[in-house]
Order: sequence, then structure tokens, then C-alpha cells
Amino acid sequence: MTSENRQSGAAPDDSTAEESDGAPDHKAAPRDEAGREATPEGGPDRRTTPESRPDHGAAAADGTGQSDQEVAELVGRLAEPGDMDAAERRKLLGRLTRSLSRGAKRAKASGENRGRWLTDVFMAVAPRIPIRDLQTLSEHHRGLTSEALADDLVRTAIKGTTTVGAIGGAVAAAEFAAPPLLLSAPAQLVAETLVVAAIEVKLIAELHEVYGIQVPGTGSQRAMAFAMAWSKQRGVDPMAPGTMTVALGTAAKTALRNRLMRTLGRHLTTFGPFLTGAVAGGFLNRAATKKLGEVVRADLRVHRPLPPGKP
Repeated sequence: MTSENRQSGAAPDDSTAEESDGAPDHKAAPRDEAGREATPEGGPDRRTTPESRPDHGAAAADGTGQSDQEVAELVGRLAEPGDMDAAERRKLLGRLTRSLSRGAKRAKASGENRGRWLTDVFMAVAPRIPIRDLQTLSEHHRGLTSEALADDLVRTAIKGTTTVGAIGGAVAAAEFAAPPLLLSAPAQLVAETLVVAAIEVKLIAELHEVYGIQVPGTGSQRAMAFAMAWSKQRGVDPMAPGTMTVALGTAAKTALRNRLMRTLGRHLTTFGPFLTGAVAGGFLNRAATKKLGEVVRADLRVHRPLPPGKP
């Protein structure tokens, strides 16, 4: 996982409904008399489409069909704390939805299980979730420390997942009234699921910073350890033998997939007329994140209880 101050180093087959249409058709490029691809007038095509980005080839090769970097950037921005304008948040969520829709279509065309595809996407995103160290956390939260800082982290995460659920639910409610648009809704729910998962994984990782619980390993190993903790809805026990090995194993990926699918299932309740989707989405995310914060903090206090902290 990245740090702002330093480098820290169930039925899965029933995942989503059909994704939306709208991926552009790519026609063969014109060729010259020697059979080589012709360069368009004005030089190479520099449009910033997913297909023209340098990392697209690697993404397409593994069947995801989208730029992991683009998805990670969008998820990271949506997972960041702060008062982002609602219109901007909807815009970013829409971009993420379109990117995921393209990837899901390609995964489906290749015969890949969509639950496994969603897990692979999140595993690519997790190491890029920005995690703040203790000093930065205190600076960003008005100088709070110890339990007071942990309280504020949980409140911020609850606000973030509630907002995502409310915005996503409102969009789903609008689409409920317009059946032709329902084709795009499942991809939108996948986008919401990834953002909520990222916010909650970020919360778990930063709570470990507050409680001084150091998780060993490289950045990717730590990311998987925190993602695995999220899948279990627990804190990481760094003293448990084989923590890093278990976090990278097949069973860990299965547990992560199951947790992602349960989160996705929770967001399916946002399908409803009028504002019922927004209310349901916000309420359910709020309750789930609050419970997660309580459980993880209880686990971490066993290893290192903290004083109340500076109010």
C-alpha cells in the first residue's frame, strides 16, 4: 500500500447482472501499400481512451480489459476523506462505472467467472489505496491522538460509505424509473462495492497505524493482509504464524471474493423507486462500516490499549 508520507511498502458465480452496452467498436486501422499501419494525419492518435493508454495491453492480456491504474486512481479519489462536491463524486463514479463495464464485458467474453474478475480488480486496486502514517493522520484530524483519533477515523469512514451508498442509491432509483437504463446499473453497483471496500480497507489499515500495530511485509503483502482482514471483518494479528503466507493464499482470495459478493448483494437493495434506494444504500453502508470499526478496534486493543487521547 502507498503512504502519503512514506512507502509502507454465498454464490460467487451469481455476481452481477449484465453490464451496459456502450463500449466503442474498434475498426482496423488503415494500412499503406506495404501493408503497414498508416499514421493518421496530424501524427499518432493521442486520444486518452483506455485502448490508447500504455498499460492497456497488460490489462487486456489478463482478461480484465481495463487499465488497473485508471480504476485504482478513481477508486482512490472516491475513497479519500474530505468534502468532495456531490456533482464531482457522481462524475467520478460514472467514469469508474464505464471503465468497469468495459472490463466486465471482456471478462465475460473470455469466459471468466465474474466474481473472480471482481476479486482480481480489487486485488489490483488494494496496493494503491493511499494509507497515511500516524503523524499525517493526526495532522489531518485536528491534532487528535489515540482513541480520539480512532473515533474520528471511524466517523469519517462512516460518512464516506454513507455518501457513496446514498449517491449510488439515488442513481439506481432514477434508473428504476427508466428501464432502458437498468443495463448500466449492475456495473454501477460494482463501482460502489469497490469504493466502499476501499474506504473500509483504508480504515482498517489506518486504525492499525493509530494503535501502533505494525504489519510486516512488502507493500503488496501488507495490502493483502488488510484486504484479508476486511474479508474477515477483523483486525490483523501480526503475531499469528504465517500471517503473510495465509494472506496471499487461495483461501484468502476465496474469502475476499465472498466478502465482495456480500457487499455487492447489500447494494442490490438500492434498487427501488423514488428515494428508497438512496435511503437504503446510505443506511446499510453506515451500519456496516460502524460495526466494522467497532470490531477491528476491539481486536487491536487486545494488543495495545490506548489512552483516551487529545480531544
